Amino acid sequence: MGDVTEKEMDNLTFKSDTVLSDVHLHRPNKSRLMVRLNAVGQPVFLSYFKLLWNTDDQASEKNARETTAEREHQYRSGDELPNKDGSNLKYKMEWNTEGTEALLDEDGDLEVVRRPQSASDSEAEDLMRDRVYPVILMRGKEDAFEDEEQECTCSNVIKIEHTMATPLEDVGKQVWRAAFLLADYILFKRDMFRSCTVLELGGGTGIASIIMGTVANRVYCTDVGEDLLAMCEQNVALNKHLMEPGGGEIKVKELDWLKDEFCTDPEALYSWSEEEIADLHDYCTVIMAADVFYDDDLTDALFRTLYRITHNLKHSCTVFLAIEKRLNFTLRQMDVTCEAYSHFRSTLNDLENLHDGKMKYSVEPVKPDFCQFLIYERIEQLELWKIIADQLT
Repeated sequence: MGDVTEKEMDNLTFKSDTVLSDVHLHRPNKSRLMVRLNAVGQPVFLSYFKLLWNTDDQASEKNARETTAEREHQYRSGDELPNKDGSNLKYKMEWNTEGTEALLDEDGDLEVVRRPQSASDSEAEDLMRDRVYPVILMRGKEDAFEDEEQECTCSNVIKIEHTMATPLEDVGKQVWRAAFLLADYILFKRDMFRSCTVLELGGGTGIASIIMGTVANRVYCTDVGEDLLAMCEQNVALNKHLMEPGGGEIKVKELDWLKDEFCTDPEALYSWSEEEIADLHDYCTVIMAADVFYDDDLTDALFRTLYRITHNLKHSCTVFLAIEKRLNFTLRQMDVTCEAYSHFRSTLNDLENLHDGKMKYSVEPVKPDFCQFLIYERIEQLELWKIIADQLT
């Protein structure tokens, strides 16, 4: 093997690395409907996410998950499992050799019985029902989603189109846990965001903007890439029923952090009009972003964009940044590190200590002990940060 520099060892291979969000990976007993291929040939899936408006529902979901985990542990450890009629299946799982003869095939090989002869097919299926295998349903099998389709107009179901297992440059097309954490906070603090004008940076599939749209007056959901923005716009349309009661409006727009100006080209899709830019500057009081801090250059670009926009706002602004602290093994350090997170914290600290005579930023963490309205694993690595941006001049 040739000599490799430290920089080369830590460089991400953007065109080949593939990642899968835990939101898609850990959705037990859920089938996903593949609805189409996007413009670049990636399969697009439709998933349903239920809002737990009632805390009793949340407790029931937690109990169900705990029961599932306990049953799987019992099965693996060989403990007794109750049957539907209350009887014990332990002995049905054991090999019953009475009356069983060793059968040889024509070559003289022993044919081994692979399951208890006394267990029915339905019982065997019950024993293994907690193991999750992804099922992809193609268009034409909507009957499997009949229950979800009946719920799609209810106020407690969000429908999101997304892709899965994307290259790193397309991670915005997936749903990420930090977006759920941010959505939980929005729903918990509904009165704080009511009637606000909000800007989301790196909106991705749009789930946080959609939740914000249920309480805010207007939300500008921004990202880059026509294919991603088209997916986001489709998700906004799919969930229009959630925003109609409050009269909220979501506008999907392009905002490239690597550029210093808004896209105002009238020929470009998702460009800004002069009226929309003026509306943002005159009325925006909330900016938010979720799970966009995975690349140091993009993190730097986001904070530059954040400074530029807050400096041009007419009013003070509150910024909410949701992030998942991810552990990665690096060859250079031969250890598990959190380099993307460390760079985020360093840049956040620089923002707070900024003294340019124009802006003042006050930074504080938000304790994630608020109610959970979406079903996901709120791990300790999830963080929410609050920034108050005030103009000094």
